[in-house]
Amino acid sequence: MDNPGLDITISPAQPEHFAALRAIELAAFETLREAGAVTGQAVANRLEDFCDFSRDGLLLAAFTPDTTPVGFIAGKIENRWLHIAEMDVHPHWQRRGIGRVLLQTMLSYGQQCGLAGATLTTDNIAAFNAKFYTTLGFAVVEGESCPLHLISQKEEEVEMGFDPARRVGMRLDF
Repeated sequence: MDNPGLDITISPAQPEHFAALRAIELAAFETLREAGAVTGQAVANRLEDFCDFSRDGLLLAAFTPDTTPVGFIAGKIENRWLHIAEMDVHPHWQRRGIGRVLLQTMLSYGQQCGLAGATLTTDNIAAFNAKFYTTLGFAVVEGESCPLHLISQKEEEVEMGFDPARRVGMRLDF
């Protein structure tokens, strides 16, 4: 899928892109740090994680015309839900609509697969996190409306050092 106002192409990431995707994730971590959404040492998915996302067909990248990856989205299927595990755009390419196009492409795939909807966890304060996802139809979920995999994900994130007061689960029904 192409973004009409931007010379970016969205397509499946290949193993030769995984190191670049990891570098994008580490660079984007610093944007999150500046917003107060994360602290501590920068972390990123392992190359094996990218292999898992890719094997399941749920790893898309945004490419410039010279095929340089500048962003990516990774997902996994949890029961009947498309869970957005990670989405990052390199800081030099942020605020151009690339994240929106990546997410819309992944959501379209989930709809085509007949899934119940999509879920994710994110920071509820930084403007480019929960507020951004709300513009695409996601809503914060808690209690009984929160799918079990989302509750587990939030617990894992708190164990990893994320601030529980800033973490929210979000869902979008298809």
